[in-house]
Amino acid sequence: MIRLIVAVVLIFAAVQVQAQSVYAEHEFDDPAKQEMFKELAAELRCLVCQNQNIADSNAELAQDLRREIFAMIESGDSKSDITDFMVERYGEFILYRPLLSAKTLVLWLGPLIFFLGGMVMIVMISRRTKKTVIEIDEASLGQARDLLDEKRDSDDKTN
Repeated sequence: MIRLIVAVVLIFAAVQVQAQSVYAEHEFDDPAKQEMFKELAAELRCLVCQNQNIADSNAELAQDLRREIFAMIESGDSKSDITDFMVERYGEFILYRPLLSAKTLVLWLGPLIFFLGGMVMIVMISRRTKKTVIEIDEASLGQARDLLDEKRDSDDKTN
């Protein structure tokens, strides 16, 4: 068990060192620029890995994109300028959080539409289900009692 804990701690430490090394190679004098670089590196998707941001990726394209972002920040470009440049060059797929536009409206509203549709279906099905009420008259109730009595008597005789 101790070996497992040590292994997990070492893995987390290695991941942390690797993540910090991405930022260590791109140091800024201004902490605001450093923070903007970190935010952009976390918000842009690596086009090679596709499920990692460029801060976490070791792909050559991710390294090139980090250098490009570093140069653009150093030249004084704003966060929106850099994002617009990346979207223009690589398409909206580079963004982890796509912009709200006519093309992405279904992406943003889809979960809400499915949720509301499901709720409407649940309400409709629950209202459509009818509860069946069975009315029993005294004659039927008497017959049922007689059958139960006969069953009990036959069970008592066999035991």
